[in-house]
Amino acid sequence: MGRITVRRRVTRLTAGGSKRVREDVLAAEEPLEIRVGGQSLAITMRTPGNDIDLAAGFLVSEGVISSGEHFAAARYCAGATDEGLNTYNVLDVTLAPGVAPPDPSLQRNFFTTSSCGLCGKASIDAVRTISAYTSESDALRIEAALLTTFPDRLREQQDVFDKTGGLHAAALFDGSTGELLVLREDVGRHNAVDKVIGWATRENLLPLRGTVLMVSGRASFELMQKASMAGIPMLAAVSAPSSLAAELASELGITLVGFLRGDSMVIYSGAERVLESDLPPIENVPSESIGVA
Repeated sequence: MGRITVRRRVTRLTAGGSKRVREDVLAAEEPLEIRVGGQSLAITMRTPGNDIDLAAGFLVSEGVISSGEHFAAARYCAGATDEGLNTYNVLDVTLAPGVAPPDPSLQRNFFTTSSCGLCGKASIDAVRTISAYTSESDALRIEAALLTTFPDRLREQQDVFDKTGGLHAAALFDGSTGELLVLREDVGRHNAVDKVIGWATRENLLPLRGTVLMVSGRASFELMQKASMAGIPMLAAVSAPSSLAAELASELGITLVGFLRGDSMVIYSGAERVLESDLPPIENVPSESIGVA
């Protein structure tokens, strides 16, 4: 299995002060080729670990599968190099009997970077995927006070971030009890979310009714779409959402929360799912002041 962290000698310099050489810990970044039935589908740059979850989540996000029953098995490919070595960077997925293989148009034999999981798609039509689930009727209701505890609880569980300072995190919470169901880290925020969704897929939990997806960074269009594909009714982010993420949330009936820090938040869509009993009355705040870090 590939390394999650890598040690490297660095020079630490303080302006006007001392300079010293020391050993630092970096988050590992390696390519993972995802194959389905022996056919290459995509290559993504990721932090090694939970690769099968990553592959399963990626297939859900791309609309290839929508249930854990569709995912039969996955194995690392031996002989991945000319020397016949197993690099643990090539994963071949076997779909369940009767499940259609990926449409050839989905095959994108290029690198998706750790910062962008949609890079290489030719148009907005190619980006959009249609979910097997709908979130508009999801009965999730969550107390604001409970929701505000999620960022700190996510941060407390980021073991690799503590060592490297260089990983995104995504976590899935039960919206009724506040239980942390799963947390995954990765150099790519989209990979972290796929790892969470993939875990839920393999646990046969889709659709993820009544749950909250919490992410450590911003909320992008892509992350909103991944939440939709898994049937998640709420996406919460420590930082800002993009305009397309907010538009898609409104269109799909998903609650979108941004700037979830301390005891405050900004709700961009689906505010009815956040119960205000523990918050002071809502004030009319000038729009230009919203989102100031």
